[in-house]
Amino acid sequence: MSKPDVLAVAKLHPFYKQALESLFTVHDRTHETDPAAFASLAPRILGVAGTGEASVPRSLLAQLPNAKVVSVFGVGYDGVDVPAAIEHGIPVTHTPEVLTDDVADLAMGLVLSIGRAIPQADQFVRAGRWPSGPMALGRKVSGARIGIVGLGRIGKAIAHRASAFGMSIAYTARSKKPDLNFTFYPSATELAAHVDFLVAITPGGAGTKHLINAEVLKALGSSGFLINVARGSVVDEAALLEALQNGTIAGAGIDVFANEPHVPEAFWKLNNVVLTPHMASATAQTRQAMADLAFANMQAGIAGQPLRTPVPECMAMTSHKG
Repeated sequence: MSKPDVLAVAKLHPFYKQALESLFTVHDRTHETDPAAFASLAPRILGVAGTGEASVPRSLLAQLPNAKVVSVFGVGYDGVDVPAAIEHGIPVTHTPEVLTDDVADLAMGLVLSIGRAIPQADQFVRAGRWPSGPMALGRKVSGARIGIVGLGRIGKAIAHRASAFGMSIAYTARSKKPDLNFTFYPSATELAAHVDFLVAITPGGAGTKHLINAEVLKALGSSGFLINVARGSVVDEAALLEALQNGTIAGAGIDVFANEPHVPEAFWKLNNVVLTPHMASATAQTRQAMADLAFANMQAGIAGQPLRTPVPECMAMTSHKG
């Protein structure tokens, strides 16, 4: 008996792909590599497997009359046309919460790395420059002021870690959180003007594109540092590069970029940045948990059972096609 068919719309993590292949026949981006073959395959597709960077447009969903679920391996789902999915009766799921700790850990790691120039210090020692004299002084992190752009689950986890460093915590979000004692600013620009480290952890998408722009960076100032563990689209990359080159800000720790995996070479040449390859959730433990959850969502969606973690827009969907 043949296995049910699912469509992979992005390069899947091996943990997720292996789990899917145990129960399903996985067609890897057939809609892109062989459109003619996909036309006959499409009616058999019961589920769509993607990542946080995957594109699932209305045009693709319209070709999948029997799809029952889109299961995203990742917390972000910017590339999925959720309204179109809902119109077609296809709920969308993601993998929130399981990666909260890792992303918050890396955010603080970048704060420490750029503030104390840890990667630069490593290179300083490796290059044999220490005998010629000490490095330039770094920036004290404990007791500094941190501003968080987006205070969801991960933002709160970053705040929790920052509090252990005795940092004063402020934030901006769509609305003030009455249950928190942190200082609230209504805009990223106002927040940036009052902090030493500005951490972006807001969702991506059109609503937050270039939320961190030249005006925000100017407000952050020549002694301020930007940390981006959100999405590359949240930061105006050209404005950031100019701010780093001109000393408008002191430095940046960047885990996400506008055109991943391609990072502008101009960043490579700067000594006031720490660059990481979108690795905030990249631990074996968390990637396994993400794969397990994405797989469970795929199974439940295809079986018409309750979904583990539908995206907020799909929480009200109670019926599935089939």
